[in-house]
Amino acid sequence: MGGGQPFAGWRPWQSSHALLVIPIALIVVITVVDILVPADVHLGPLLVIAPAITASFAGPRLTGAIGLLAVAAQAYIGWHVGLIFSRNTVVQVVALAVLSSLIVFFCVVREGRERTLDQVRSVAEAAQHVLLWPIPDRIGPLRTACLYLAAEDEAEIGGDLYAATRTEGGTRVMIGDVRGKGLAAIGEAALLLGAFREAAHQHTSLPALADALDRSVDRYQAEFSEPEGEVGERFVTALLLEIPDGDHVTRMTTCGHPPPLLLSPGDSVTVPSLHPAPPLGLGLTRQAHTLDVFTFEVGDTLILYTDGVIEARDQAGAFYPFAERAAQWAECNPKALLQHIRHDLLAHAGGRLGDDAALIAIHRPPTHHRDRPHGKIFHTDGWRHGSGIEPRG
Repeated sequence: MGGGQPFAGWRPWQSSHALLVIPIALIVVITVVDILVPADVHLGPLLVIAPAITASFAGPRLTGAIGLLAVAAQAYIGWHVGLIFSRNTVVQVVALAVLSSLIVFFCVVREGRERTLDQVRSVAEAAQHVLLWPIPDRIGPLRTACLYLAAEDEAEIGGDLYAATRTEGGTRVMIGDVRGKGLAAIGEAALLLGAFREAAHQHTSLPALADALDRSVDRYQAEFSEPEGEVGERFVTALLLEIPDGDHVTRMTTCGHPPPLLLSPGDSVTVPSLHPAPPLGLGLTRQAHTLDVFTFEVGDTLILYTDGVIEARDQAGAFYPFAERAAQWAECNPKALLQHIRHDLLAHAGGRLGDDAALIAIHRPPTHHRDRPHGKIFHTDGWRHGSGIEPRG
């Protein structure tokens, strides 16, 4: 944060110290009221509330200090009424001290678990960066941004994946979704990402690249043994894109993955038509992967996504209207576009998704030496339509 922001210097310990006013005020109020009420009314045992409240926002040291203050207040009440050494007062003081000690002990245990959780989070975050290398803001002439939303609380790694790499004269992008859970899904995602980064430079066509990835997934599944008690079909949906630097004709091959959205100036949204092949890793007889093409012109933005986006539901069970909502921010840069989608998607789903979601936004900015080509054709299956959601088929 910059120095001009009002909360740039705020620290958690400052918040804890400010909240100490609450238990201290409770000790003072309970002590005063207990002294003022009739002798047969004993409010001293309520002092245990103070260290219990402190444990919710502070560590063991502050909690212990508040516990000592509560014990001192209980002793003061007994001294004030002249019963400091009575059996009732001694029992109350000892009981309060024991309860405060237990609260401090649980604070110590909680802090230990929080430190362990922080270490696990840091390892998971490192693994996430190794598994999903951040896509740079610029790849060749393209501007890009990516977003990953995990469905599980505190999760950093899931079965969704994406990658991009530069090839001679263009950029190749992959987005995919592993159907599976646990270490098997993570291992399959890591294998597919590694295979793509290597094979993308070895195969001249996207169908050949898809065949190579399919073989890699098949080999992995043949060698990987399912953990005991885990059964179910595993496969990977994937979408491969090849975006040339000097040509507006973009090539695409899909293996059971949903098509991208193409946003154009003027709030126009189109869905490129495609001929999907089966997902990777089903072990089926090899089928030829189809190469689809469409125009990706200057000023356009492509959004690649996994089905965690389009299958997000609201409280009434309605799916997220992805194309309609994305069209509102067609003029935004990729990073701002994905931030708008993120906030809107989470708001639609009530703050939590039912499945992991990954998105990539790719924008072709204008250049000084290249004019926007005239005409709308360049697609093998049809023409590019106007505004609205129109399949190119």
